[in-house]
Amino acid sequence: MNSDKIKEAAQLIRKAKYAVAFTGAGISVESGIPPFRGENGLWNTTDPIFLEIDFFNKKPFQSWQKIKDIFYDKLGDAKPNMAHLTLAKMEKRSFLETIITQNIDHLHQAAGSKNVYELHGTYKQLVCTECSTEYDLSFADLNYLPPTCYICKGILKPDIVFFNEPIPHFAKKRSFEEAEKADVFIIIGTNAEVLPAARIPEVAKEHGAKIIEINIQPSHYTNTITDVFLEMKATEAMAEIGKLLYL
Repeated sequence: MNSDKIKEAAQLIRKAKYAVAFTGAGISVESGIPPFRGENGLWNTTDPIFLEIDFFNKKPFQSWQKIKDIFYDKLGDAKPNMAHLTLAKMEKRSFLETIITQNIDHLHQAAGSKNVYELHGTYKQLVCTECSTEYDLSFADLNYLPPTCYICKGILKPDIVFFNEPIPHFAKKRSFEEAEKADVFIIIGTNAEVLPAARIPEVAKEHGAKIIEINIQPSHYTNTITDVFLEMKATEAMAEIGKLLYL
């Protein structure tokens, strides 16, 4: 059954004029990065208060201790998997225009993808809470917390979207524009239960896109907007699609 659907998905991608991928935690789980929600999610064992912007501003040291433990001590070893690598090859061969991701792990770029919109930011960059100067992670020494700005000595914050912070305007605007342009829209590893991200695949559908969904279990998209549902791990599905596209 899946083999027919994989062929159908590959055929849609091959014929697409403007294909866009939309990725979530499920694509990075196989790189060893736990999701925030659901089974084995971080929020089952960790209070997410340390990622609330008000808590960070009041208690940056405590917040940074948790952030360093959960993100920087663990994400640094993560490597792109077959799904990330296949998407990068698809872009290189002009089968894919853009990736919209809810992930902060930078694995799409590490795999070689160039056109990536990060809805929730990236842990690879830090920003000063006082003067807004941006730094690459390599400039900070996380043995001394919280890290501070070289220019104004303000506290540096990971350039990720904390709870009660807005999604970056540029990433949000471009993501919705890409969804409107897409004639094939590939959902990978996400239920996208959080707004406004949850609306992006729906916007693609409303503008006539065919929806391919790759998830290990049905999502709220599956029976509403999805045209081809591959109930598979991201690595397995993308490896099969990659073979059919001769990547």
